[in-house]
Amino acid sequence: MRILGVDPGSTVTGFGVVERDGASVLHVAHGTLRPPRRESLARRLSRIHEGLAEVLALHEPDVAVVEQAFVGTNARSALTLGQARGAVLTVLGGAGLPVEELSPSQVKQAVVGHGRAQKIQVQRMVKRLLSLSALPAQDAADALAAALCRAHQGSLAELGAVRRSSSRNRGRRSASYVVRGAR
Repeated sequence: MRILGVDPGSTVTGFGVVERDGASVLHVAHGTLRPPRRESLARRLSRIHEGLAEVLALHEPDVAVVEQAFVGTNARSALTLGQARGAVLTVLGGAGLPVEELSPSQVKQAVVGHGRAQKIQVQRMVKRLLSLSALPAQDAADALAAALCRAHQGSLAELGAVRRSSSRNRGRRSASYVVRGAR
């Protein structure tokens, strides 16, 4: 089963793709979508939408996991984050993917061992669990952590129930890239 994790944000949206093959979880790809800050919010959201659509087309996940929003005291930031989440959920829903949501504390608990882990702890554990050569960016690490959490939650019974595409590129080559807004 191929799992896409997404950590939405209006300035940086992280994504991570892992493949669960029985008891093994393998790294497929990770990166960040970074629309230019000088652009309007509407254009940045559009670029997130376009970039994530490219990730879906390239990696063909079976399920997506989106990290739930952490809402602080700044209402404007919360609204902007909600709009970014909307852009992400629209792409995923439009692709017909099953979408699950996990809280940041659930993800941290599953990957690090406690729900109040620091960002660097998540990055280090993701690097270790997926045998990455370097620490992933924070947003990509959060997305990979969400995908890892989902991979470990899945049961063996659902392996046969998830749709599979016979034309999928199943190469074991790892990819890490940043999609920037130049269209």
